Amino acid sequence: MRKALVRLWTDPDSRSILIGLVAVLLVHLFLFATAPYVLRSDAVHATLARHSVPRTFSIEIAPDAFTKPPIKAPPPNKFVEANPNAPDNAPDKTNNFSSRNSQLAQEKPQADQHNDTPKLDGKKDIQSNQVVSGMLSKPQENSPPVPDASKPVKAQTAAKQMQNPLSGFEKSVTGDDGFGSNVGKVPDQAKPVPNKVDGVANAQNPDSQNMEPAIDPKHPRARAMINNYQTRPAVFKDNQFGTSNIGPVAYDAKWSNYGAYLHKMIEAIQIQWERILQESATAPPPGSTVTVSFILDSKGKISSITDIQTTSSEQGKRSSVSAITDTAPYGDWTDDMIAILGNEQSLTFVFYYE
Repeated sequence: MRKALVRLWTDPDSRSILIGLVAVLLVHLFLFATAPYVLRSDAVHATLARHSVPRTFSIEIAPDAFTKPPIKAPPPNKFVEANPNAPDNAPDKTNNFSSRNSQLAQEKPQADQHNDTPKLDGKKDIQSNQVVSGMLSKPQENSPPVPDASKPVKAQTAAKQMQNPLSGFEKSVTGDDGFGSNVGKVPDQAKPVPNKVDGVANAQNPDSQNMEPAIDPKHPRARAMINNYQTRPAVFKDNQFGTSNIGPVAYDAKWSNYGAYLHKMIEAIQIQWERILQESATAPPPGSTVTVSFILDSKGKISSITDIQTTSSEQGKRSSVSAITDTAPYGDWTDDMIAILGNEQSLTFVFYYE
């Protein structure tokens, strides 16, 4: 190879051809390397700057992009006030809780109705969880009026009683062939009296007299108070679609310590509220309402009054708030109440002025 290259290089013709091939090869290599940059239409410095500066990327992932949607919580339990006359019977399934067990029913059932509330005639656009209305204190029996000693007592003579004398004695005949008798028919109201007396069949003894004072039309006797429900007065929410279950009117509700706690708490607030209104000189406007929201802690104390909405007067507002705060504290919560409710609970009471 060396001898052949030496001969080609020493020969002038061969050397010129070799130099020409090497020059053509170098030119093509130069054009191949520089043509992409020389033939581009944009500026060279911009391209160089873009490639010289490193590009940075900012990627953000949403916090819940790869997490499962939270499971929808069940509807919150609703407190309802039980009918004290309804039988204690736990329902199979319900979201209501109260101070005692009860099952949905109403005195006059509605066919093919399967609602969760009994039929009630009441007011629309109000919130109410009551089904019966009564009085928290037992009504006192009205004593009969004492007759006025200055007025003569008017005796009322009883109507005459119808009396018939007995028909007579039995007559009997004895013979050789047998024994026979003839008995008289005993009339109605037969008495051992000598003569017949016309009168009323079921009248009182004619010898007795009713010595009670005669009824004065201008001063009638007091009407007896009939109240079968020892519970607080109610304002019913109108509901025309009831249930087909028959029985004392009631909700579906299950007993719980929290239900019993709220029941006593509501009764205490009701009694205090009525006492404040009775001692007041004026009454709030009828038809007005006061809505009080507050925080109750596990010690039964009112932590704070969070909101007050009212359509009543200033007196009605103060009476409602005082009924809640004056009766606190309401007592410590039980362990199961704290486990379910935590250390505090938000409550809202609505006061209706009639």
